[in-house]
Amino acid sequence: MKVRFAPSPTGHLHVGNARLAVANWLFARRHGGRFLLRMDDTDTQRGNSAYEEAIRRDLTWLGLDWDEYARQSERLARYEEVIEHLKETGRLYPCFESELELKYKREQRLRAGKPPLYDRGMLKMTAEQRARAEANGKVPYWRFKLSGATRRWTDLVMGDCHVKLTAVSDPVLVRADGSILYTLASVIDDLDMGITHVLRGEDHVTNTGVQLDLAEALGAKEGRFTFGHLPLLLGQDGGKLSKRLGGLALSTLRNDGIEPRALVAYLARLGSSDDPQAASSMDEIVRGYDIGHVSRSAARFDVPQLLGLNRRVLHGMSYEEIRPHLPEGADEAFWLAIRGNIDLAVEIAHWWSVVKGDIVAPSQPEEAGFLQEAARLLPEGPWDGTVWKRWTDVLKSETGRKGKTLFLPLRLALTGEDAGPELAALLPLMGRERVLHRLKDAMQH
Repeated sequence: MKVRFAPSPTGHLHVGNARLAVANWLFARRHGGRFLLRMDDTDTQRGNSAYEEAIRRDLTWLGLDWDEYARQSERLARYEEVIEHLKETGRLYPCFESELELKYKREQRLRAGKPPLYDRGMLKMTAEQRARAEANGKVPYWRFKLSGATRRWTDLVMGDCHVKLTAVSDPVLVRADGSILYTLASVIDDLDMGITHVLRGEDHVTNTGVQLDLAEALGAKEGRFTFGHLPLLLGQDGGKLSKRLGGLALSTLRNDGIEPRALVAYLARLGSSDDPQAASSMDEIVRGYDIGHVSRSAARFDVPQLLGLNRRVLHGMSYEEIRPHLPEGADEAFWLAIRGNIDLAVEIAHWWSVVKGDIVAPSQPEEAGFLQEAARLLPEGPWDGTVWKRWTDVLKSETGRKGKTLFLPLRLALTGEDAGPELAALLPLMGRERVLHRLKDAMQH
């Protein structure tokens, strides 16, 4: 088994194509197959090496390694060989219509109540007509002559599928400038590189029928490929995600503090019958992945659901796992103290400031007397896990306060927040001097 993920380095990865990368990688790892990362980099105008590096960085961040790496830009000579073969066998034919002429033809067919398919008018050209067109400065682009068959396959997600090629226009495979289009390059690569399973979005279903026809023209036998087409990914509002990708680029999610394991787990189970909120390890995600569980219906990318899973993942992380995210000097006691109150890794820095840095506490003029008493009764020692209880027990006895009236003023003064980690765990980390300073500061305010 061998699968591939073939992004075009013309932009950053977003959750839509990351979902396909995750599906291919998990499928390969689950079944002991190989995972090929192949750059569809033949578009030299829009693509660049910076995007290619960004894609590799995003996949590495997700934890998706690859067994092989390839660039289509390094295979142009091979594509030329195949192009010449298709020309010689009559499956690739030259066309000279301009965009304006093609638009006129489509409009005419629509007015006549016919589907807007290419009419294969260029197949009727004689050698003399072609020579005359080229003498007048026209440069042909090249279309693949479809067989007209009905291509069928059993899809790993969609079940029985078929595409009637009589209802599809002959696709353009080579532009007038000689550049090759994705459809042809992808089939050549998949055949040459031994790809066995192609997992991609359902928007490629018609393209699959065309590619099966093309693969057969290149000598592939029926059943050479197994396909799985994942349904569309929608936004929370049910609209197409592609219109709102800006905030869902992997680089944005990474900078926002989303854990890669949470994103992989969420994308792996999205639209399936598996629990999308299970905070599993990567090994568990691999072992549990079953593409047959993916529904045929479009799935919604729900950001609150992802945040909920991210919270679960963070809450279950050990000190060793989270250590790379922690500020210098932060120890296990700090992580265990704040772990249950973290939704995103970027929040860790805030709580480090709370226990070791400076904060701006809200003004509490009505609590000045209570805070002064709290400072007076602050224990000297030992300054350990018992100090909070010893302190608040004395405060209850001396002031008669309890519950929210006791705890909230202290929390606001010491952390600047009205909620957060247990103060019993934070106080030993802050130290007596910092606690006393903050109480006095709150009194002055």
